[in-house]
Amino acid sequence: MSTIERAEVFVASPGRTFVTLRITTSDGVTGLGDATLNGRELAVASYLQDHLVPLLIGKDPARIEDMWQYLYKGAYWRRGPVTMTAISAVDTALWDIKGKVAGLPVYQLLGGRSRDGVMVYSHASGTDVPSLLDDVQRYLDLGYKAVRAQAAVPDVGGTYGVRKGTVYEPAASTLPDEQPWDTEAYLRFAPTYLDAVRERFGFGFHLLHDVHHRLTPIEAARFGKRVEDAQLFWMEDPTPAENQEAFRLIRQHTTTPLAVGEVLTSIWDVQHLITEQLIDYVRTTVVHAGGITHLRRIFDLAALYQVRTGSHGATDLSPVSLAAAVHIDIAVPNFGIQEYMGHVDETAEVFRSGVTFADGMLHPCEEPGLGVEYDEKAAERFPYEPRYLPVARRLDGSVHDW
Repeated sequence: MSTIERAEVFVASPGRTFVTLRITTSDGVTGLGDATLNGRELAVASYLQDHLVPLLIGKDPARIEDMWQYLYKGAYWRRGPVTMTAISAVDTALWDIKGKVAGLPVYQLLGGRSRDGVMVYSHASGTDVPSLLDDVQRYLDLGYKAVRAQAAVPDVGGTYGVRKGTVYEPAASTLPDEQPWDTEAYLRFAPTYLDAVRERFGFGFHLLHDVHHRLTPIEAARFGKRVEDAQLFWMEDPTPAENQEAFRLIRQHTTTPLAVGEVLTSIWDVQHLITEQLIDYVRTTVVHAGGITHLRRIFDLAALYQVRTGSHGATDLSPVSLAAAVHIDIAVPNFGIQEYMGHVDETAEVFRSGVTFADGMLHPCEEPGLGVEYDEKAAERFPYEPRYLPVARRLDGSVHDW
């Protein structure tokens, strides 16, 4: 019987910081898992290296479900982003191994294709409305069928989602950037640029917008009602999800679809949102919600209530997570859309992925497993760089949700 012989944790910063787990079996088969938690990477690396890796050695890599339960229930301390990200890495790596042993891409092990490709959206942004419109045009020219739109609020320096370089990456290499925030100015301005996008480009593509947890429930309700004519594909994270009853209030005031879940880590975190049909899209992701095994459970629950998938897919997910997401997306019946921002060239030097983009859709690699390789030698050229996500402060100096 094949057993787990070695498990290695790699921390590198090729363009941004990633934590990668590589499991090797006694038969020489390797599997990769992503363990990146933006701004708290070393906490997960330590959890893996100091607590989980010793538990893996000698175990049967084929017993994925048993391993998931062992790591989740056996720790006593359950859930939370650090624990679930570490479990995700192990689970994803074991699915990669299982696919290689079977000689099949992972999506075939999940039941095969439910669709030909995975529709994705990317992030258009601008420092003002004209530059946002130019950026939307750029993504439409690239073939995207769905675009998220964000623009800097005039005279407010901390607007979420405005790209500075080729790829949006809010984490900074110093201590957290403290950014100002003015809710009232945002509520006045954001609907106007969403209207401007529709006025210029029409309704022949999907338009998305991320509020990024910044509104109270009644403010989010007012915003959702105001932008109904723009026919958003979704309004993302309108208010912090800790108070899930808040989404019932938003529902009472607007028909704008709601998407939530990128910071939630388990089926229990989204159970109420799904079963009460308080959201339209669940955004949990393979890297933070327990890996392929647990994410599939979440998506299956969502399917019962006509909630569709819309997994988080920013640059703080490595190409390993993106590949795993595409394998799940191509298989589940209630797929909605997949976030896709791409990665910088340095990332591509370390991770070799077979995922391809064409005609607004991603396509999984047909090689056995996930179809991703990790170049350890290349990673050595990009040593760890500590980075922090920003902190938002209201104009009176008090801390706000970022």
